Amino acid sequence: MSIHPSAIVAAGARIPASCTIGPYCTIGPEVELGEECNLISHVVIDGRTRIGSRNTFYPFCSIGVAPQDLKYKGEPTETILGDSNTIRECVTISRGTTGGGGLTRLGSGNLLMAYAHVGHDSHVGSRCILANSATLAGHVTIQDDVTLGAFCPVHQHCVVGAHAFIGGGTIVTQDVLPFSLTSAHRENKAFGINKVGLERKGFSPQRLQRLQKAYRYLLAAKLNTTQALEKMRALEGEDVAQLMRFIESSRRGVIK
Repeated sequence: MSIHPSAIVAAGARIPASCTIGPYCTIGPEVELGEECNLISHVVIDGRTRIGSRNTFYPFCSIGVAPQDLKYKGEPTETILGDSNTIRECVTISRGTTGGGGLTRLGSGNLLMAYAHVGHDSHVGSRCILANSATLAGHVTIQDDVTLGAFCPVHQHCVVGAHAFIGGGTIVTQDVLPFSLTSAHRENKAFGINKVGLERKGFSPQRLQRLQKAYRYLLAAKLNTTQALEKMRALEGEDVAQLMRFIESSRRGVIK
């Protein structure tokens, strides 16, 4: 095991021999790391935190720290990270609260750029990108394959649907439709499908055509949401069905 002499590792922490702990890192007693994790320097990991394999933590990030919630009184809540995440400089990931389920979770294969924040009880899927200073308030859900642009704040209890792309500086106060492009440059509105991102993920032309037709009903036709959903029921494909389920289950309303 490679642990720099200046690092502080509490008794009780579970660290495999394949991990690298760089200078001035601090690891709490209830932390469990997976294989081949790399803490470059000045990393703080605290609380009841379980981390998968092959994660890289850059200087001055803080993982599993106490939530920024005045109601939190030190309850034994958790933080869980999957595998192969890249956590860049000054990222903060707060542990959960008892009022929000007690767990903050990050999936696998994510990139969190410098100064991104994942608030308490938030759940981030896999293969997501949170650009510089993207901020998730407590209780936010980010589904898989989402790109959240720089300086984007996401309001409490919002859900961002899978494969959505949110442009930099967009203020998110309602749920973001899956497969969509949403941007502050379009008055914080959705304006179509994330065609380039979906093509990169291997979506066929037929899948894209069905989604484009569904989005025309939602965004371009002179239909309310209920009427648009009725039109969409005639379309085939799991993608359209996923989009309809998302709209029907939304608690905060969706950005259109």
